[in-house]
Amino acid sequence: MADLPFHDRADFDDADRGFVAPLTPAAIKNADGKVVWDGDAYAFLDQECPDSAHPSLWRHGRLCAKQGLYEVADGIYQVRGLDLSNMTLVEGDIGVIVVDPLISTECAAAALNLYRRHRGHRPVTGVVYTHAHVDHFGGVRGVTGGGIPVLAPAGFLEHTAADTVYAGPARTRRSLYVYGPALERSPAGQLGAGPGLAASTGRISLIPPTTHIERTGQEETVDGVRFTFQLGPGPPPGLIFLLPDRRALCLAEHAAHSQHDLLDLRGAHVRDPRLWTRCLAETSTLFAGRADVAFASHHWPTWGAENIDRLLAQQRDLYAYLHDQTLRLMSKGLTGAEIAEHMQLPPALEQVWHTHGYHGSTGHNVKAIYQHYLGWYDGNPAHLWEHPPRQSALRYVECLGGGAAVVALAKGYLAENDLRFAAQLLNHAVFADEGNKEARDLLAEVYTRLGHGAENAAWRNSYLMGALELDDGIVPASGGTVSPDLVAALSVSQIFDTIAVRVDGPRAWNESLSIDWHLTDLGQRFRTTLSNGALIQQVDPPPRPVDLTLRLTKAQLLAMIMGREVDGVDREGDTRVLKRLVAVLDAPVRDFAIVTP
Repeated sequence: MADLPFHDRADFDDADRGFVAPLTPAAIKNADGKVVWDGDAYAFLDQECPDSAHPSLWRHGRLCAKQGLYEVADGIYQVRGLDLSNMTLVEGDIGVIVVDPLISTECAAAALNLYRRHRGHRPVTGVVYTHAHVDHFGGVRGVTGGGIPVLAPAGFLEHTAADTVYAGPARTRRSLYVYGPALERSPAGQLGAGPGLAASTGRISLIPPTTHIERTGQEETVDGVRFTFQLGPGPPPGLIFLLPDRRALCLAEHAAHSQHDLLDLRGAHVRDPRLWTRCLAETSTLFAGRADVAFASHHWPTWGAENIDRLLAQQRDLYAYLHDQTLRLMSKGLTGAEIAEHMQLPPALEQVWHTHGYHGSTGHNVKAIYQHYLGWYDGNPAHLWEHPPRQSALRYVECLGGGAAVVALAKGYLAENDLRFAAQLLNHAVFADEGNKEARDLLAEVYTRLGHGAENAAWRNSYLMGALELDDGIVPASGGTVSPDLVAALSVSQIFDTIAVRVDGPRAWNESLSIDWHLTDLGQRFRTTLSNGALIQQVDPPPRPVDLTLRLTKAQLLAMIMGREVDGVDREGDTRVLKRLVAVLDAPVRDFAIVTP
């Protein structure tokens, strides 16, 4: 830690460059007066770093806390520090093109109003989503009602559905640990999230794309502004683009001022670091010497061709090194956990701030690479059929002499500052007996100390959220990512997928039914068949007898699956079939336990 270049102020200079004005006050409210974003709550980051924070993460938080309107280049502005992501505004012939309109409509509207106060009331003439995560599209109805070009990578809606609908309930719950919205904003609490300070909690919206970017080299012109796109790897796929007439390069999330995660701790598909590396190498080749500034969807820009080349090369080398060394050590028989413990970055990469793990981390990225190639099983048969956590905990605690004995042992490891093993022991004690208050209190203390020592923001928030829930019980989620706009944007096939993942298999084992759905407004036909506890869908099915045929619009279908009474649907057959289907659907648990059984 002492070797890190804390004296280097280049990032602070770049973060301040082009500053126009802040949002004052930096608290944004929804229509009901509830605060959905509070940048002023992070004023404490102006202090010197306390013992309750990792100095590197504290430094990163101070940089992310800089907020307001910034000029990036002639005709290009960013609003930073008003949500987890940045909103970029590119001025065109008539109006302004919005890139990545934040998470919430309230924050996006506030960002656009801040821009207009200083640049005039330019209409929004286009939108670009750089990829299908909610912090890059959710605020879109805060800047436009639609009727304009909306550009996004190919497969955008498919990835949006998978990320926010199919696995939405579990990811929303786990997101509370990653972002820590229930934690106090303070030197001892939440002080950042890696890509930014936090995720806003306002209304999420979506306007479906009108233009899909399907290949690298594709060019589009919006309001007189030329875009040259590079299609980045997923999942989900992302967009890097050059504004050739402005000599400005948008790196989206592919090269920012932190190590990115290859597997989000809230849950996601594993990204392939080989493809990430090749993408960054291609970026350097495609756009070499054609940009004077590189900006991104998070953090602050980088100016100067030489500095841009260096950033791209170091980020490229980072992911290549993690990938290749993980594969090398896998081939020597090391498991993911062992490789993560063994892995050390080259000194030249360790000495630059943007390779540090504020968002992703070397430890959990290595485990993601291992998972990408070998999956969850490490090859040791002892791990092939282990008891689940509570059953294992009961047996471990019994072997160790009971809950009190486990707590006593954990205190010894805590005294030796072996926080990691103290946490393992106390986790067993809590899972064996969640009413063991001494074990809960001590585990909360251990989690707090681990959080205060973490450089990675998601690790810190996860540890501190674990401590909070041990002390106070489960913190209810305040919102979710499944908004009406997002549901309306689902294809009919995706709508049936959302029903399929709710079927209670055992309850449906002996149920058999079939329904034909004729979508009259779309001219599409689907058949859903419940068979052996699985809901199977067919597109344009062959003629055969079914239990029920429905003729309806997509809007009526959406209303039906949301449990509303729907008029005007033509029904032919046994209408009781719908009730039989609904009877085997399971509701997701919104606030399931994580640190207790």
